[in-house]
Amino acid sequence: MTVHALATLGPNVTTSSFRKTAASRSSFTGYGYAYLSHVLPFAVFALCTVASSLLDLPKGPSYAVKTLLTAGCLAWAWNGFKGEIRVTFSGEAVLAGIFVFFCWVGLDGLYPHAGQSAFNPYQEAPGELVCLLIAVRVLGAVLVVPLMEEVFWRSFALRFVLRKDFLAIPLGSFSWYAFVLNVVLFGFEHHRWLAGILAGAVYALLLYRTKNLFIPILSHTVTNLFLALYVVYSGNWSFW
Repeated sequence: MTVHALATLGPNVTTSSFRKTAASRSSFTGYGYAYLSHVLPFAVFALCTVASSLLDLPKGPSYAVKTLLTAGCLAWAWNGFKGEIRVTFSGEAVLAGIFVFFCWVGLDGLYPHAGQSAFNPYQEAPGELVCLLIAVRVLGAVLVVPLMEEVFWRSFALRFVLRKDFLAIPLGSFSWYAFVLNVVLFGFEHHRWLAGILAGAVYALLLYRTKNLFIPILSHTVTNLFLALYVVYSGNWSFW
């Protein structure tokens, strides 16, 4: 090959290599954000929960900090999963959420729990702060937790067990393996594991049926809202 030919080829090779490298970096950055947007909020919430337990931190302030950090992560991650959420009303989702609530409360005492927890605001703060703690807990349970958990469990985990490039699998694609593994793991994330398994199955089936992540989020929100109202009204703080 002549010197002139090498000189002519050189820039083309360099440009081609640069484009391939740039495309590779862009792909990595995109997948990296996809993973982080689906996993980071859940990871922050879980790590804060573990740290609070290990360090025996006051439950009220630690829950408030955990909720704020998770909400901040969800805001940062919003662009990573907003395309999976089509806001629409679903009576089916509302009824399913109420059904899960009644199962959550009705099954209590019929099986052994995997650990225990209770958040009694009257033991965590003086009288003038009790209402604030209750409000923070309700807002966290109703607005933050359903979005965080459904993005992780129903959007990410349900597909990741089938393929690491989880976005390549259409949202709501059914697999018995992914379904069973997902609902069992989701169930044992909670002390009330049996009710958790049932809840995970209901939310997953809603996603399979609608292919819209908003539907299990809505159902999960309804469950947590009814549970929060029940806890505040009855004073049965063991459900928190």
